[in-house]
Amino acid sequence: MLLDAEGAAWRNAKAYADAGRSDQVGAYVAPCWTVIVPFFNEEAHLAATLESLAAQTVRFRLVLVDNGSLDASLRVATETCERLGLDHILLHQGLPGKINALHLGLDHVHTRFVATCDADTHYPATYLAQAQALLEKPGCVVAGAYFIAPGDGEAERRRESTAIRLAARVLPRQCHAGGAGQAFQTEALKAAGGFDPRRWNYVLEDHEVIHRVMRHGTMGYADGFWCVPSDRERDRDSIRWTLTERLVYSIAAPFAGDWFFYDFLARRLKARRLTTERMREKAYQHLAGVVGEPAYSLR
Repeated sequence: MLLDAEGAAWRNAKAYADAGRSDQVGAYVAPCWTVIVPFFNEEAHLAATLESLAAQTVRFRLVLVDNGSLDASLRVATETCERLGLDHILLHQGLPGKINALHLGLDHVHTRFVATCDADTHYPATYLAQAQALLEKPGCVVAGAYFIAPGDGEAERRRESTAIRLAARVLPRQCHAGGAGQAFQTEALKAAGGFDPRRWNYVLEDHEVIHRVMRHGTMGYADGFWCVPSDRERDRDSIRWTLTERLVYSIAAPFAGDWFFYDFLARRLKARRLTTERMREKAYQHLAGVVGEPAYSLR
């Protein structure tokens, strides 16, 4: 596996050579970050998200994955990346569902670190730098950001920061951050199996993948590591777990995580038909191709 400089540097140097820019071939230094942004019908929010990523204080390569958008998201993604000069690739995943988009995106990651970002979320300029500071600590393989609401002030931010770090101390083997705010040591993520619908084809994939990744190390949180999901209305059916499922997760995560996810939770999510494509946001966005097919949950 190529991680960090070799894979990305070689491809970019080749691109410079193909373009006749020989002066740049030996000067290119690969970033140590890749950011994966899957999107589906995000024309209203995608440009703002990309603008926040473009302001990062560390360099990264952007992997955009269009998950079959029906609106102008593809055009927005292309035009915004060109306007901002982002080092990016744009992929197309026809299989509906976030886990399928992330699976394709991870196949194109060759850097030391990788972050999964949502297409409707604002990321402060130090987001990746804060994640890297956590991931460079001994034993840390995944970093989790806390969420604050648009318009929240410093008091609200401090409250959310304190809450997530306290929860992590009390329940260190659980995931306390959603997929919009997760960053990984790429080697650990891939060693754990990555994002794979054959392992887990349900919602709550952000918690299941952390369960596997934490077999390889710890999850870190920090006061300065946060992001701001959009406050748009959601009209989908609930895809969240129940109070009973949360309580069982709290009890089982430290010593029976496999049983919780692959026996207990998978069976309940399958009964509620909460497979990965249910992450679609709008009621008018009809699902196709996956609902009638089996949902896989393999260890």
